Amino acid sequence: MALIKKPVNGMKDILPGEMALREYVTGIIRRIYTAYGFSSIETPAVEHIENLLSKQGGDNEKLIFKILKRGEKLRLDTAETEADVTDSGLRYDLTLPLSRYYANHAGELPAPFKALQMGPVWRADRPQRGRFRQFTQCDIDILGEADCTAEAELILAIADVLSALEFHGFTIRINDRRLLKDTAAEAGFDETDYDSVFITLDKMDKIGRDGVIAELTEKFSEEKALRYMAAFDRSEPGYDLPKIMSLVNALKPEDCHIAFDPTLVRGMSYYTGPIFEISVDEFGSSVGGGGRYDGMIGKFTGQQVPAVGFSIGFERIIMLLMERGFQVPGAAEKTAFLVEKGQSAEQLTAIFREAAALRASGCVVCVSVMKKNRRFQKEQLAGEGYTTIKEYFNG
Repeated sequence: MALIKKPVNGMKDILPGEMALREYVTGIIRRIYTAYGFSSIETPAVEHIENLLSKQGGDNEKLIFKILKRGEKLRLDTAETEADVTDSGLRYDLTLPLSRYYANHAGELPAPFKALQMGPVWRADRPQRGRFRQFTQCDIDILGEADCTAEAELILAIADVLSALEFHGFTIRINDRRLLKDTAAEAGFDETDYDSVFITLDKMDKIGRDGVIAELTEKFSEEKALRYMAAFDRSEPGYDLPKIMSLVNALKPEDCHIAFDPTLVRGMSYYTGPIFEISVDEFGSSVGGGGRYDGMIGKFTGQQVPAVGFSIGFERIIMLLMERGFQVPGAAEKTAFLVEKGQSAEQLTAIFREAAALRASGCVVCVSVMKKNRRFQKEQLAGEGYTTIKEYFNG
């Protein structure tokens, strides 16, 4: 059987140029988040299947890459359901693993705890522009703080990151899940209908106001649908939103805007208060989002712990930077030494000593054996950013 050289569908190989950009962006993110007092942590890629299927991840629970039991625990001959053969899965986000992590280590952590977590997550989703089945998430969360100053700090930190990455003109939209429920109740929907109502509302940017009214009419009644839209027309920021928006407006970068959006839903069912998303002018979809999830940690411990987090869309940020031809600033000078075959030990020692001296001064130096097609070799090196190419011939 022939081996397959392409990656699995929805995954991707990362070439050196993109890898350099990813490392630069993660450096910016870590530097700014650390300056805000966030501490880096790491959680396992694999989580207990019970945690992943705890009805907190919304549609993501349908996209889990599940892992078979191992060894004697895997009994395919007697298995009747999928639950009989699986006991774990790849994490679909970083929030649920963080909640388990905090529940397990709360006694060893400060209060409040400001966590920075970056790592791969997996969803068996349909691949499309800026969306993969394996992708990197970059999260900051504040655990143990109920005051809305936590939301303001998360928003300001993310705004500083986007500004540092030269995004000019981006909007952070904000809403509150409690306002969404209040509006649904005002329109006469039963609480059991809320999730269905919110799923339709979340399509506003795709199907428009008339489309939302039509879908709600089909699901419920025209009277409720029209009453719901009328309630939205009267919507104003409530609960903690005015204070959050005031703090952010006073301190945000000039190229950042914050706006109340009563139609913002966010897909995760674990959100309990303020929610937010980032949109940038050059991309028609969200490049990050988050919100308050005060009920999640309590499912592990039995005691409620206030929590709020924000995740930047790392893969989409990288994609947008690459599309605009972004160049990593301040890169070290790169020099290539091309050495003809047959050099003596003494000659090679002198060449390697020269390369070591340049590296000690901060340069990047690549020593390579000279190829027959030197012109093509030099063109390749130039494409990799080597601005100086020195050739060493025998004799």
